[in-house]
Amino acid sequence: MSFEKKQPILYPVSVAPMMDWTDRHFRFFLRLITKHSLFYTEMVTTGAILRGDKHRFLRFSQEESPVSLQLGGDNPSQLAECAKIGEEYGYSEINLNVGCPSDKVQVGNFGACLMKDPNKVADCISEMDSKTSIPVTVKCRIGVRGKETLEDLYEFVRSVSQAGARRITIHARIAILEGLSPAQNRTIPPLRYDDVYSIKKSFPDLVIELNGGVKTISDIHSHLDKVDGVMIGRAAYENPFLFSEVDSEFFGTEPLSLSRRDIFELAQEYVSSQTAEGEKPSRILKHLLGAFHEIRGARSYRRILTEKMYSNPSPKLLIEALQFIPDEYLDRKLGIPKIEAKEVANPVV
Repeated sequence: MSFEKKQPILYPVSVAPMMDWTDRHFRFFLRLITKHSLFYTEMVTTGAILRGDKHRFLRFSQEESPVSLQLGGDNPSQLAECAKIGEEYGYSEINLNVGCPSDKVQVGNFGACLMKDPNKVADCISEMDSKTSIPVTVKCRIGVRGKETLEDLYEFVRSVSQAGARRITIHARIAILEGLSPAQNRTIPPLRYDDVYSIKKSFPDLVIELNGGVKTISDIHSHLDKVDGVMIGRAAYENPFLFSEVDSEFFGTEPLSLSRRDIFELAQEYVSSQTAEGEKPSRILKHLLGAFHEIRGARSYRRILTEKMYSNPSPKLLIEALQFIPDEYLDRKLGIPKIEAKEVANPVV
């Protein structure tokens, strides 16, 4: 299959794959706010798909699209089989995880530890690419201990791109595989953005996306001067309305003509429909706890949801919790400039 046929779409902004966070419920909610950003699934292992309940792990609604399926594994034939299954489910892309530093992932010999063996990663990419007609991409770190120089990263990118990976997303920190937790690996190793910028200069025909420490619209703008895309992780979860500016700023579309109240009314409809099908309300509502970052009333909003969402909650619990958020914030259209901090900030509420 030709690379031209499988060239990935250029997404200036994406939302990182995050275990326990970027499930189908969170993706549905965030898609109400941004129509164009690329979303990723949580990492799904090949074993979960081939030996488990694959529908449980892979099902998603087309309203969430575009979505990239992130796979974890190190066996080329199994990854290729899972990539083909992902394509059949309707995912836009297949992504290989070469960045997770957790102990559990290391025991399975995949994630960040695969950066020690670029040839093996290339074999995996080549096999996946040969079995699908959608793009195959890679998410990695800038390195791991013992393979942490810019030259090492260059060789890794060269190897996997020649095997067929057309977008490389690089978390601009090394992964320290011994002695640090996954959470510590997101903060302790220093950010080395210049290494990612250098990779883009060295591989101008590749789509290079930067990840790590990106929290604001200004951050995105500054990186897009030097790379093709920016992936946002925790900030997307902690402050989802950050994405109310993304489509107009980076995709050239008109701002949504919806208010935050409109968004939450749609979210409440989704909660109702999912619980009617047997889903636990808490599995959806937990993703909305951070929706009102630093807004007056946010603490009371979170308290009501946290106290009530686990035990037979009211069918309108989400709407009821909004009573604590200022009307002027809820009813202002998403495209309207931000409200002054004095209107919404109140750390004691």
